Amino acid sequence: MKKKLSIFRLTLASLLVLATLLLTGCFEGHVGAEGEVLKKYLPPEQLKVLVDDPDDSIWIVDVRPSSAYQKGHIPTAKSFPSSEILSRLDEIPKDQYLIMYCETGGRAQSVIKKLKKQGYTRLMNWGGITRWPYDRAKDSE
Repeated sequence: MKKKLSIFRLTLASLLVLATLLLTGCFEGHVGAEGEVLKKYLPPEQLKVLVDDPDDSIWIVDVRPSSAYQKGHIPTAKSFPSSEILSRLDEIPKDQYLIMYCETGGRAQSVIKKLKKQGYTRLMNWGGITRWPYDRAKDSE
């Protein structure tokens, strides 16, 4: 009986570790075919440099629901909720560099997969907004 309980606990602990990894940005830094140049913005302090001195060729894209975006987002980020992004592709040029983020990184990765199927290649999953240690903007942009 003790052996079964021990195996159960080990299995449960393994599942918890796996779930934690999946929810804490294991997709951070994943890039599309032409997204390697965006990796320099993966550290929060480097993304802050981009926020403070925007580059028109690079968009920071929040794919969380609009309500989450309005409560607080990375400054300069554009709101393209994951549930709407495919119907709004006409607003996103394919030659645009896109740094995507969500709550933990999983939703952003899902959006990146969809965008890749539509021919987008200049993409990076920045991960979750919880990585952003600076002030968040609050507006309805």
